[in-house]
Amino acid sequence: MFSKVLIANRGEIAVRIIRACREMGIRSVAVYSQADKSSLHVKIADEAICIGEANSKESYLNIPAIISAAEIADVEAIHPGYGFLAENAHFAEVCQTCQIKFIGPDPQHLKLMGDKLKAKQLMKKAGLPLIPGSSDPVNDKDHALKIAHQTGYPVIIKAAGGGGGRGMRVAHNDVRLVSALITAQTEAEAAFGDNSVYIEKYIEEPRHIEFQILADNSGRILHLGERDCSVQRRYQKLIEEAPSPGIDSKLRKKMGEMAVKGARQVDFVSAGTMEFLVDKHKNFYFMEMNTRIQVEHPVTELVTGIDIVKEQIKIAAGGKLSFRQEDIRINGWAVECRINAEDYKNNFIPSPGRIDTYIVPGGPNLRLDTHVYPGYTIPPYYDSMMAKLIAHGPDRISAIKTMQRGLEEFIIEPLNTTLDFHKIVLNDPVFLKGQADTHFIERLLGESE
Repeated sequence: MFSKVLIANRGEIAVRIIRACREMGIRSVAVYSQADKSSLHVKIADEAICIGEANSKESYLNIPAIISAAEIADVEAIHPGYGFLAENAHFAEVCQTCQIKFIGPDPQHLKLMGDKLKAKQLMKKAGLPLIPGSSDPVNDKDHALKIAHQTGYPVIIKAAGGGGGRGMRVAHNDVRLVSALITAQTEAEAAFGDNSVYIEKYIEEPRHIEFQILADNSGRILHLGERDCSVQRRYQKLIEEAPSPGIDSKLRKKMGEMAVKGARQVDFVSAGTMEFLVDKHKNFYFMEMNTRIQVEHPVTELVTGIDIVKEQIKIAAGGKLSFRQEDIRINGWAVECRINAEDYKNNFIPSPGRIDTYIVPGGPNLRLDTHVYPGYTIPPYYDSMMAKLIAHGPDRISAIKTMQRGLEEFIIEPLNTTLDFHKIVLNDPVFLKGQADTHFIERLLGESE
């Protein structure tokens, strides 16, 4: 096992990883930008090193600075968390060259699954169902129109080199397709340095379902059940739960087997997720594979009792999974709300600033993952998520009631936050019936899809 690990990230995920390391007897090294010098991850790590200015490019995306910090601190491994460099194959290669273990898949897998088109081709070989669409990058309007006419409208344009809603546009006709293609290519170039896009049939009223995968170096690959991430706005997840209210045992078994089959197709090693869309007729389609820890991993931890971050670290250190697929049991239900510093009444505009009052919820069956505290200032340079509140119960309604209690107890002032927004969602009849699809929030807010 490693004796010292550097966490190449910030915020709640850095805190989460530091806590796992401490329980495993591993010393932790935090890195931080000048804007994050008072963040909780800096305060609780065993060591902390400043790596640059507030701008991400000069700090959390600054590979030479992170490697220098790792060498100064004499660490054996780097955990990238999620976002920033977590799925950056070049960073993983640099770590490898410097003989520092990258806690995640090897560079080859990051490259392979990072290219969404190549990933789809590999999953097709494995027998996973794919959404109809282009098998190669779409570079011009004639090619785009040809694919759209073959699949039929509506279609969705997606960036080949990334996700998170960037470089994604829906088109319902030829005119809209041409303009959407240009916009998507421009966004993809800006976000990922690659303007390659592809086109798929747009699945209407789908659920976004992902299966948590763990795979070790001995060839053991298993899944920890599914998470439902359908409550999202503009492709940004807001509420996640496990298991899914829209998946029955028969479909769960089939999708889980396919998720493992897909991971085995690429000899995957580490923690990752297989992402699917499920239509209203219960047909499911492979969407992409994420090769990192996910924001929403706590809901799976609460229903399985498995610490995914610790398992990820153990695998990177050469350890084997101590359990098999038949050992996995889903215990109850878990719901996660992402608490963002955003004004939901004003198009979810970020609301950075100082937190004067910060009263956190407590009591049975509640977990809070956060990096903020009273007096902390949310900087304007990064993602606006300040906390994740996770509730667990013996069934879905119990978990929701616990979450509702937690949201009522949570006080963050004077910033605008999404606390009240979550209260609205958790009292909505569509959500309570477990019938939310990926456009539920747009309909709830009266926004165009």
